[in-house]
Amino acid sequence: MLLLNLANIRTAQDRIDQVYQPDQFEADEHFRAVEPITLAFDIFKDKQQFRLAGRVKTTLELRCSRCLEPFTAPVDQEFDLRYSPHSQSKVDGDREIEQDDLTTAYYEHDQIDLGHLMHEQFVLSLPMKPLCSDGCKGLCPICGVNLNNGTCDCKPVWEDPRLAALRQLRTKN
Repeated sequence: MLLLNLANIRTAQDRIDQVYQPDQFEADEHFRAVEPITLAFDIFKDKQQFRLAGRVKTTLELRCSRCLEPFTAPVDQEFDLRYSPHSQSKVDGDREIEQDDLTTAYYEHDQIDLGHLMHEQFVLSLPMKPLCSDGCKGLCPICGVNLNNGTCDCKPVWEDPRLAALRQLRTKN
């Protein structure tokens, strides 16, 4: 785990610059880091409240959602997050989410998990549908050939079974 020890933060403002190797960061089922991860942020302390404002940069390897081939995508994601002690979290029944709830996280044992912070930023930077290129042709739905690399002899013909009665009328005449 990549942890930031908050007990070491003694001033009202500090700067953290870290570079992590890809093997220090846990791979996700949707992506993995393939270049060093640069995490740089200012940390602002107000009693037990902390605000982290900065950016995370790296290159991720993703799988194309059409052809399933791996490709790389750069990430340069800014963040501005507030952290409060877990004891201050409001875990009551139904309540309306406020704007601050979207940028506030909670920490325990005077530590912030920077691995979780980076993972969250990577997920936020991912496209809805990762594509290796805008012109990706994908896979043949019948034989599975990658249509970017070649062609196949399949003739995808689908006939709507709801129209079978009309086809029979046409063939009788």
